[in-house]
Amino acid sequence: MQEKEIVIIGAGYGGLRAAEHLCKKSQFHITLLDKNPYHYMQTELYGYIAGRFDMSDIAIDLESFTRGLGENVTFVQEEVVDIDAGAKEVVGRQKRYRYDYAILAAGAQTNFFSFIEGLREHTHGVKSIQRAFAFRQAFEKRLADKLQNKTFHRAGDLHIAIAGAGLSGVEIAAEMAYTLKRYEKILAQCSKRLMISLIDAAPTVLPGMDPYLIEKAHRRLEALGVQIRTEAFIEKIDARSITFRDGSEVAFDFIIFTAGIKAADLTEKLDTPKNSTGQIIPNDALEVKGYPGLYTIGDVTQIFDSSGKILPPTAQIAEKSAAYVADRINRQETGTSCKPFDAKMDGIFIALGGKYALGILYDKIRVEGYLAYILKKIITCFYRMGLEIKVNAGYRKRNLPSR
Repeated sequence: MQEKEIVIIGAGYGGLRAAEHLCKKSQFHITLLDKNPYHYMQTELYGYIAGRFDMSDIAIDLESFTRGLGENVTFVQEEVVDIDAGAKEVVGRQKRYRYDYAILAAGAQTNFFSFIEGLREHTHGVKSIQRAFAFRQAFEKRLADKLQNKTFHRAGDLHIAIAGAGLSGVEIAAEMAYTLKRYEKILAQCSKRLMISLIDAAPTVLPGMDPYLIEKAHRRLEALGVQIRTEAFIEKIDARSITFRDGSEVAFDFIIFTAGIKAADLTEKLDTPKNSTGQIIPNDALEVKGYPGLYTIGDVTQIFDSSGKILPPTAQIAEKSAAYVADRINRQETGTSCKPFDAKMDGIFIALGGKYALGILYDKIRVEGYLAYILKKIITCFYRMGLEIKVNAGYRKRNLPSR
């Protein structure tokens, strides 16, 4: 039997999960493409930015990972620029990759809104590891200077502004505020001049989430000293200040932008229905309309549940859509039927600084504090452990002595 060629575009949560499922079938040869040589664990970003995690805690080597999956999986560091539906080829900058099936898992990027003057030039996005690293370096250098010289002269002398009070913004604000609180004994009264602001145009933090999470998160952020500013519409950002629509201004030292995402640029090349942020709107089997054999999963996709509700772009939904597409491809090859995609969120956990978190499981079970922190930690550890098993196996294979 001739091998079927499967090309996976993107090595995020969905792309890796799809590869893990498909590699179990020997009749498939899987090529995993990504412009970066690593997988970036964005769910742990809050700890990395605050200095609690290292680079090794949020990234894994993709070549070792794919070697650990088996001989029928290949990783290629490649930037995909187009997909040729007629030829059934993925077009990369280096070469073309023929496919019988392809899975688009290219993810999302920070949406630097054009209507906010100076947004792209003066803010740090966090969807790429390079931007997160640049911010962490700049922040740690500034804090080290302050610690050494105690050159604080006024309240807010070191002011970190976070624009966007969704999940990423709230987690980053909480973890950074908790980190700064740990410096209180060193800085004494100067510590009061360290300030973190969380800004959003919505009326609450975590807009659209369960009221329990909104209320508890708001209280926790306030307890950590985070200055929360809601219903605040940013009009302009320059090198050191934010100007709001009402004419007021706030000075800052660093600003992180987490208030919007859009699909990867690749979607602009595809002649298929998309929403206003470039996410592909597929059919109910997650197949891209007009591109036979091309499936789309994760953040690059507008995914609905069976009731027509749009599911949030989370790692959990990316992995569920990946598992579905892998199963559907296998069923197509074996001639068995497959139901339309249907999934829902099993739960959500929010890290809120130190060993404190919030969570809701199956829409019913509410957990808070240390217990929620432990549950979130367990979930992350299991995910990380699964990756490391493959990475270590692949590393050993690569370093076996030749005969």
